[in-house]
Amino acid sequence: MHPYPHMLSPLALGHVTLKNRVLMGSMHTNLEETGDWNRVAEFYAARARGGVALMVTGGMAPNREGGVFPGAAGLFTDADMANHRLVTDRVHKAGGLIAMQILHAGRYAYGPDCVSASAVKSPISPFVPKELDEEGIEKQIADIVTAATRARDAGYDGVEVMGSEGYFLNQFLVRHVNKRTDRWGGAYENRMRLPVEVVRRVRAAVGPDFIVIYRISLIDLVPDGSSWDEVVTLARAIEAAGASLLNTGIGWHEARVPTIATSVPRAAFAWLTARLRPEVGIPVITSNRINTPDLAEDILARGQADMVSMARPFLADPDFVAKAASGRADEIAPCIACNQACLDHTFQGKISSCLVNPRAGFETELEIVPAAAPRSVAVVGAGPAGMSAAITAAMRGHRVTLFDRAAQIGGQLTMARVIPGKEEFHGLTDWFATMLERSGVTLRLGETADVAQLDGFDEVIVATGVAPRDPAIPASGGQVVSYIDILTGAVTAGPRVAVIGAGGIGFDVAEFLTQSGESPTLHPAEWRREWGVGDPAQTPGGLTPPQPEAPARQVTLLQRKPGKPGKTLGKTTGWIHRAALAAKGVKMIGGGDYECIPAAGPPGEA
Repeated sequence: MHPYPHMLSPLALGHVTLKNRVLMGSMHTNLEETGDWNRVAEFYAARARGGVALMVTGGMAPNREGGVFPGAAGLFTDADMANHRLVTDRVHKAGGLIAMQILHAGRYAYGPDCVSASAVKSPISPFVPKELDEEGIEKQIADIVTAATRARDAGYDGVEVMGSEGYFLNQFLVRHVNKRTDRWGGAYENRMRLPVEVVRRVRAAVGPDFIVIYRISLIDLVPDGSSWDEVVTLARAIEAAGASLLNTGIGWHEARVPTIATSVPRAAFAWLTARLRPEVGIPVITSNRINTPDLAEDILARGQADMVSMARPFLADPDFVAKAASGRADEIAPCIACNQACLDHTFQGKISSCLVNPRAGFETELEIVPAAAPRSVAVVGAGPAGMSAAITAAMRGHRVTLFDRAAQIGGQLTMARVIPGKEEFHGLTDWFATMLERSGVTLRLGETADVAQLDGFDEVIVATGVAPRDPAIPASGGQVVSYIDILTGAVTAGPRVAVIGAGGIGFDVAEFLTQSGESPTLHPAEWRREWGVGDPAQTPGGLTPPQPEAPARQVTLLQRKPGKPGKTLGKTTGWIHRAALAAKGVKMIGGGDYECIPAAGPPGEA
């Protein structure tokens, strides 16, 4: 028997049977925009070889006004068709199936030609959308249908119609945006007319032997969002219109609730998929913060979903399914949901990659091949960089010795993993330990590498990381300690703490100091209360007033630089950290001038 019998069992969709229950969810990588379609093809083919049953591409625009940004990729020309055919042929040769996501951004489109149900500006775009008339609505439907037929002609096995995350179709569904009084607005049967008509006409155009996935928003997390009864009504109508699968969407992009960051509990929204599943007769896919085969297996065994969608875990490790199937789950490079090299890069116009796997998106450029002449290599520093270098060198056939003066591996990870909301770093450290052992790296911990010890190696790689910077503030007394003392438990902080420096480490330390007891990330119900995630059956959109726990300490976060502290944090996660600290009453002060640190507080406290 397979180690994951539910996850690895086939799923029949009528004309085709998926070989397992794992979907690689859509991710926009910016690869298509490079124009290097061999690179795009290899990105998807690598995941197909890794065993995933079905993949969904990043969002493809059905027309120019619907593109997320000007020049967004789509299937507009014969050249586009040839490029996409290169991708589908490569995936099929690798034994995989692939669906193209059709993404109409609506008012989220970052351009002056954006359109929507009503002229209601999005908070994440500077452009007010044009309210569509009947002719304009018909054009959008026709363009989406054309995109679907062109996807079929380009060799795709299906399409995913994006109807969640606050994009175009989702905008028609809710009163939050849809202010219309015609047959496309008002009563819910009118507001849901557009997505149902889109799916009906897509199915009619592509025929029965083609996968049609509809991405449905189960909880909008915005005011005046869909109620649960409306979600169920839509799901049934979409099924009747001809969808093959319902994929889960969680939250709008403008929602002030995190949905995929590392501080979100694993499988935090699977309870909604479990509630929807018995309401329809087609398979339902769950998503968001699922990153291990054990978790996927548990969700499927409990009957919470028919299939599990994982996106970023396939950036971290394209061989996720193959490793799970062969009993090597401990070798799966874990997605830590940090957003730093994937989503942050996407929103900066860069190629999406992965902090854990730098080859993601660069498969044709960063090739790890056997060394022509194996050498003896010393790596100094067993933090993430040093461990990655040691493992890669060993994989290439070099004889590698890894030194660190600490008694354990991990470097800064040993401190990062004690921060509330960063529990995923425990799994990352465990994975590094596994891979160091499997790759045959010799560990010399508790040793400071000096010239004598490094003598005789052919190559030396120095990866000793960083040391805390002395801010050079005169201290007339008081308890002054470094973040290392606090996070390692060498010093217990007192009831009132000033944190000097409001970068990533400063924010982490503030979160550590304000949390009492276990992190809400480990307790989904507590996390939902803290962020105000309710039940869409009780409140449309699923929002309730946030109820954060009282802070463990009074903390003030200071920075010399003028402006808002935390401005340099990750583009897609910085707001989460700022909101979390604000909820805990942390004072954040920018533009400070540090004259001295006076004596205060009893000995032994910071």
